[in-house]
Amino acid sequence: MQLGDLLDDCSLDVVTSSIEIIDVEVDSRQCGPGSLFVALPGASHDGLDYASEAVMRGASCVIATSNATLDVPVVVVPASQLHALLSHVASTIVGHPEMKTKLVGVTGTNGKTSVTTMVAQLARSLGWNGATIGTLTNERTTPAPPELFRTLAELVDAFDPAKAHSVVALEVSSHGLDQRRVEGLRFHVAAFTNLTHDHLDYHVTMERYFAAKASLFSSEHAQRAVIWSDDPYGARLAAMTTLPVTEVSRADASDVTGTLTGTTFFWRGHLVNSPLVGAYNVDNALMAMSIMASLGADEAGVAHAMGDVTPVDGRFNVLEGVEATVVVDYAHTPDGLRRLLEDVRALAPNARLITVFGCGGDRDRLKRPEMGLVASTSSDVTIVTSDNPRSESPDAIIDAVLEGVVEGRDVRRERDRRQAIALALSLANAGDVVVIAGKGHETTQVIGDAVTPFDDRLVAREFLK
Repeated sequence: MQLGDLLDDCSLDVVTSSIEIIDVEVDSRQCGPGSLFVALPGASHDGLDYASEAVMRGASCVIATSNATLDVPVVVVPASQLHALLSHVASTIVGHPEMKTKLVGVTGTNGKTSVTTMVAQLARSLGWNGATIGTLTNERTTPAPPELFRTLAELVDAFDPAKAHSVVALEVSSHGLDQRRVEGLRFHVAAFTNLTHDHLDYHVTMERYFAAKASLFSSEHAQRAVIWSDDPYGARLAAMTTLPVTEVSRADASDVTGTLTGTTFFWRGHLVNSPLVGAYNVDNALMAMSIMASLGADEAGVAHAMGDVTPVDGRFNVLEGVEATVVVDYAHTPDGLRRLLEDVRALAPNARLITVFGCGGDRDRLKRPEMGLVASTSSDVTIVTSDNPRSESPDAIIDAVLEGVVEGRDVRRERDRRQAIALALSLANAGDVVVIAGKGHETTQVIGDAVTPFDDRLVAREFLK
């Protein structure tokens, strides 16, 4: 596509409109012949600093907020228009895939992956096309516009055109909203799960964190909202948004019966018989079913389809051992860990609970002692270990976690995560439950600059044999 056609509706002074553009990139390392490089300003780096590298790799044109001396044309755009232009170009170059499917955007501290995955599974069970974009498939929860629109186009192109309905459910992170990665998308449904302590290394305060999440719930970004109103921030959001709102709460599920193999309850008068485990998965199921109903799906069909939904990768995955039961979960926030351990207690009230967890390095440091408090309060035995320490000292992270533990509780430290899992299983007796929290679906561990294979589920199964 020629540059002039790509920017036709943008009211810009394009000097060389006949340049052929093949793709658009914001990462200079991804540029090749025919790329359009958009130099985004950042908190610590300016994309224009990498424009020369983009040109060296073959970029045919650069869009930036100020001029630069390069061997290719530079289109100067006001900073206030840059993100909108980026999304417009990224969408146009792949054929506007957002216009070819229903879109659901799910935001919140916990539950995004579970809810989006359930929505896609429910859709497919009902005979729709269904897919997700988020944590399980991308390095970033919400990708930058070039990757986001390319992925969306690939998903839409793979859909069965014979099916009458299609939906793509996106995890929309607070970082993605703050950095305007979903600019140019208008969701059929925007959904809010909850807001609890996380990412304060980035947002600094809970109010700024909430403001980032709340920005999704405007008529510019969505047609209607589905909001978990049991959460105080959810109730506040439901009251302030101008969108039509479906409020969802735990009260929407009646006659709930749960075991370590599944859950049954009634929703809007329909029996739900789900293989998913835990009260928080009931919450996630209520959100997913309400989203599908908001998209026009038959409620009875949605309730029945929940029986076909399989556990989300790394979310309350139950491994049955000869001696103990092992639960692997991605819970990595104080509230997520608390809810996970409460669910395990409710489902196995007589079991001894052994918890293995750590906190990620180069991430929110304030939550570390809170995690220690939650784990030591809720567990019979707590083993604090490494998560992904990244550039930080694993021992320093563990020290910070231990600052919050309750004195007198059985708390142990084992820096090596593999050995920590082995220790937990060696301590477990018949009927005990071992919870391995924090990494869930992840298949690698990051220590310093080294990224090594590591899967909690595989390691646990190895020691369960």
